[in-house]
Formats: sequence, structure tokens, C-alpha cells
Amino acid sequence: MSHVSRATRAACVVIATAALTGQLTFAQPNSQPNPYRTIENYFTLPDGRKLGGTPAVETDRDGRSIWAFERCGGDTCEGSAVAPLLKFDASGKLVKAFGANMFVAPHGLYVDRDGNVWVTDGQGAQGKGQQVFKFSPEGKVLMTLGKPGVGGEGPDTFNRPSDVLVAPNGDVFVADGHGGDTNARIVKFSKNGTFIKAWGKKGSGRGEFDTPHTLAMDSQGRLFVGDRGNNRIQIFDQQGTFLDEWKQFGRPSGISIDKNDILYSTDHQSTEQTNPGWKKGIRIGSAKDGRVTAFIVDPDANPSQEGIAADNAGNVYGSMTGGRGIKKYVK
Repeated sequence: MSHVSRATRAACVVIATAALTGQLTFAQPNSQPNPYRTIENYFTLPDGRKLGGTPAVETDRDGRSIWAFERCGGDTCEGSAVAPLLKFDASGKLVKAFGANMFVAPHGLYVDRDGNVWVTDGQGAQGKGQQVFKFSPEGKVLMTLGKPGVGGEGPDTFNRPSDVLVAPNGDVFVADGHGGDTNARIVKFSKNGTFIKAWGKKGSGRGEFDTPHTLAMDSQGRLFVGDRGNNRIQIFDQQGTFLDEWKQFGRPSGISIDKNDILYSTDHQSTEQTNPGWKKGIRIGSAKDGRVTAFIVDPDANPSQEGIAADNAGNVYGSMTGGRGIKKYVK
């Protein structure tokens, strides 16, 4: 009896230790069920215009409408007069568009609790780009961060900013960098745009990044960073202290966490070379304990879903860059 008790106690210690270090064993990659069906071409534009590469999609504060940030019908907005910031109602009809002649390479998108729309322009050309913009819901520019067309790593410059997020208290977080010789850091600003701090550098250690591609925040206020080049999500407090890393969501390009702490993550880059054993698609699970509960396999021959969002009804939206457009997934 004492032997069994010791074994039981030992097992409990192993489980507790694993939980603390974020190393609990989860289900095998790609093994979760897919309870969704796919709806193609749900969102329509007037005059037959087609969506271009769409790196980001987001739900409005009403939980029903959908915002998309697309590349002016193609792969870039450079030289285009098309408005790339689009709002659709719940039926998929376009109800608002703005941002024409402002962007080079639309990338990150976030809607704050007041309905303001934040975006990142991920490249620079001809005096534009390398910036973060805050718009009112009607399209008025309320704030800009960074210098137009200027790349850098100082407190007032970015080098290919990938995403932006606003905390409940108004602090602004920017995922600054997109691989290669660009930046690899998180930059924090106050709600009025004052630089507070930055952390991270190129690497694979804790608090280091290789393409910090996407940001999300859970109900506890923890900051989730999709560290795509390192095949992981890193979790920090809002001061930049490392808390944990999760690899069970694949190679994340987009992360979204809803009000119930359900985490949605897109993966369009996993291969046997980049992330052996993992398939491309959307993984859905818990931001509380990290368990993956559903997996939507991407059936496209050339998957390119980067952006991800979920509305209040539980519908999931994946936006595509190479494939262009937005897919809707319904349970």
C-alpha cells in the first residue's frame, strides 16, 4: 500500500512540475476533430471587385460585423487608389471602406473596445509605410506611430511591423518585425502614443523572436505572441516578463482569443522542413490550459490563411494572402 502511495505521489509531482513548465503532453498534432463546414465567397464587393491578399481579419466590437485589411485587390497597395480597409455586415455585404492611397503593404489589424481600428503597414516605399495607424470607426486618422517610409529600431521607428494590439487600459503593443534582417521585438506605447519600452531580439531563446507575426491577449491580460519562425506561441505579462511557450498550436501566423478564452490560430507554413509532423490549417483550443480541441485542415493546394477571427455566434473567419479573400467556417 505504501508503495502505491509513493507511486501516486510521484506521479502527482511529475504532473504538477510539467504543468508549471508548460510541458504537459497534449494530443498528437493534426489529430483533433473538425466540427466546421466551410463557406466560400461569403463576402462580396461591389462592381465585381475581388479581394486581394488579405493578411488580417477582425470582428467589430458588436461581435457580428467583420473588418478586413486587404492589399487593394492584389499583392500590394503601392500605386493603387483602392481603399483596403473594409467592413462587412453579418450577411457578408460591404458597408464601409476607407484608407485609399495610404498604404504600401497592409498587414496587422485590431479593433479596440471603443470600435477604433488599428492597422500596421508592413513595408516602406515612396514615403509611405513602416507605420501603425489608429482610425475612428468612420475612418478618421486619430494617431500614427512610426515615421512614414523610414525603417529603424528606435523608439519612434519600426522595421516591418506585423501586428498591433490594444490592452484594456489603452496601452498599445506592436509586433515589430517580419523575419530576415528586420526587427524582432515587441514595442509598448501608452494610450497617447508615448514610447514605454521594447523587448526581444532575433533568436530562439525565451523572449527572443524569429518573425513575431501576430498578437492576442486573454482575459487575464497575458500577451500572446505568435513567434512564427520558431514554431511557437510565447506568453508574456504586459511588462514583457516571459511566462510560457506553447508549440501545440503549430507555426502561428494569426492568433485570436475570444471573450471565453478560446484561442484560434492559423498555420499556413508548417511543412516537414519548417515544422516536421504538423499540417497546415486552423487550430482551436483553450487559452487557459493550452489544450487544442479542434483542427480545420486547410484543403487548398497552396494554403495561405494568415488572419483569424471568431464572431459572437462562434463562426470562424480565416483570411488569405496568396489565395486571397476570406473563408467562413460554421459549426
